[in-house]
Amino acid sequence: MILVPVKNLVDAKQRLSPILSPEERFALAQAMCEDVLQALASWQNRPPVAVVTSDSFARDLAARFNFEVVADDNSGETSAIEMATAVCRGRGASSTLVVPADIPLIDSSELQKIVDCAPPGGAVLVPDAAGRGTNAAWRSPGDLFPLRFGNDSFLPHLAAAKATGLPCVVLELPGIARDVDRPEDLRELAGASGERRSQKLVRSWNLSSRNQA
Repeated sequence: MILVPVKNLVDAKQRLSPILSPEERFALAQAMCEDVLQALASWQNRPPVAVVTSDSFARDLAARFNFEVVADDNSGETSAIEMATAVCRGRGASSTLVVPADIPLIDSSELQKIVDCAPPGGAVLVPDAAGRGTNAAWRSPGDLFPLRFGNDSFLPHLAAAKATGLPCVVLELPGIARDVDRPEDLRELAGASGERRSQKLVRSWNLSSRNQA
């Protein structure tokens, strides 16, 4: 099962406050969430998708794509995924794939590569562009090891995966690796090829004319 944790979008992307207004950050978070869910929807033969959220926009978007919603208590991404993983385990899901909602350049071909490279039992991890965060995590069985998200989650996840004694595959996938947390990430998003909703939004802001605080 694919799990997409989405926190309250109105509070998202605080690190972009030097260059974006609260309204712009909210619009960007919504656009990126839609880009990620659209990529999942276009992935043929994918596992079922569940959006783990208490955010009303994300719930409505999930319904539009016919994705399941697993309600969380807004206590954080780590606890939300722990709860959703338990739901998957209770249903007998053989694996879980966790992807965040702020990687708008994600592509279905990269998602398929994760599945193609996944061992029958073990893990696949996709680090962010800096090699510090984890932007996709496949586990089989679905609760093989706990996920603890944050700015420096990749090395702890890698250690936890290796500690299981099962294979762990690390993939470098540029679309999945590109999250949007810093002002320079916005410019890279705008300059990348494609016409995703988030890209069109960022391009419309003419960020080159703005001074960072």
